[in-house]
Amino acid sequence: MHLIDKSFRKAPKNYIRQSLLAALVVGIILFVFRYLSGDMIIVAALGASTFIVFAMPDTVPAQPRRLIGGHAVGLLAGTVSHLIFFNYGIGQAGLTFEAVYIAAGALAVGLAIFLMTITNTEHPPAATTALGIIISGLSYKEALFVMLTAVCLAVARRLLRRHLKNLF
Repeated sequence: MHLIDKSFRKAPKNYIRQSLLAALVVGIILFVFRYLSGDMIIVAALGASTFIVFAMPDTVPAQPRRLIGGHAVGLLAGTVSHLIFFNYGIGQAGLTFEAVYIAAGALAVGLAIFLMTITNTEHPPAATTALGIIISGLSYKEALFVMLTAVCLAVARRLLRRHLKNLF
């Protein structure tokens, strides 16, 4: 067993170039939209999306429909779960604060998975977006950050497609 993948040894330039492009794109996105997102779980979900776009650009989850649609569904699932548990009183039905967060988070992720699979918008990091809404709360800024970042990643994938190859 080798520590370094043999594919890297054959074409190290692809790995280096795509990693640098990913860092550049994320840096630009975080700089431009720095006032929109303050929640690290949302940023982490988009970091995972960046990995998919730049390390696995030819896979199904990297397609714009999945990338953008998945995060939109994640936002919807997180919002619905948040409203059910925190705005409509279900969370006050004798449950502890911790139990409400656990139930709301579980529903958000389960609902995101269900909705993504039935709408053909499967993008695994978007389940974290749903969970992020529960943890950080409802915020138009977070939603705007998620959607703008997903669109920017899809545009970057399209513009850089000649330079991106699956790295696995």
